[in-house]
Amino acid sequence: MTHRTVVSWNSMISASVECSWVYDSVELFIKMRDGGFEPDETTMVIVLSSCAELGNLSLGKWVHSQVIAKGMSVNCQLGTALVDMYGKCGDVDYASLVFRRTVHRNVWTWSSMILGFAQHGFAGYALQLFNEMRRNHSIKPNHVTFLGVLCACSHAGLVEDGRYYFNEMKQVHGISPRMVHFGAMVDILGRAGLLEEAYAFVTKMPFEADAVVWRALLSACTIHDVNDCTGVGEKVRRRLTELEPKRCGNFVMLANSFAEVGLWEKAAQLRSSMRRRGLKKIGGASFLEVGGSTFKFFSGDYSCVPFSDIFLLLNTLNLHANMIRFE
Repeated sequence: MTHRTVVSWNSMISASVECSWVYDSVELFIKMRDGGFEPDETTMVIVLSSCAELGNLSLGKWVHSQVIAKGMSVNCQLGTALVDMYGKCGDVDYASLVFRRTVHRNVWTWSSMILGFAQHGFAGYALQLFNEMRRNHSIKPNHVTFLGVLCACSHAGLVEDGRYYFNEMKQVHGISPRMVHFGAMVDILGRAGLLEEAYAFVTKMPFEADAVVWRALLSACTIHDVNDCTGVGEKVRRRLTELEPKRCGNFVMLANSFAEVGLWEKAAQLRSSMRRRGLKKIGGASFLEVGGSTFKFFSGDYSCVPFSDIFLLLNTLNLHANMIRFE
């Protein structure tokens, strides 16, 4: 295009986000600014969604600072994007601050804040906000709202409340539960050790459960019934093997749980089965953000130049923690 406008830039950035090319969307935003185009509220909403997907809090804060510096009006859409970004990036305090200062809120604004609280362990605040939304405001909850509520019940161990809200979603509000809602309900039952009920719940779903739902149940089995006294663990493992025959993580999860309680023979059988299938565990990775730069670490990789300094600091912190514990 020889003639570009802010609208055409926004369209390209938005298309990148929708295709999950989040890094490309940020690069386009930078090129847009370098080309002398001033971003508008729509641009900021799109870029903030990229920051949320990346979990890049520093970049999200910088975008927020640009919103303030340019004197943009924080309308409902922009306010919701800010709440969502801060919530997904883990800064729940800032998310709550922006939420309270946003004058015009819709169901998405409330849902983003409820989900942000729920996903970061603030179950009480999430449920309190949900009740506030229903009691003081004429806003009807949607499927995202109930996902946040169910997540909150899961983290807080509120089994009966979880059942109540799951049924309310269908019977009172007419919202058909999606796969994520069934998964959240399985997580609620699994965390409470109600494995047989969780298994029955999965088998009675109106559509075929995906691997994520089965994996949540398998994880609960490895915690509450490692000896598989109920027989649920074996059934779940078989189903997962059918759905994901080449995913080694399912085998590793079970093998590690057997090893932790001394069931070495079962652990060895699972690892032998992995070798026969040609499965190999992919090394874990973690990310650390320092000074606006993101560093990636792989399990067992010591090629990082300052790794000796990192281990020295970790050993020092470990020693300090032990000294405090024995004081």
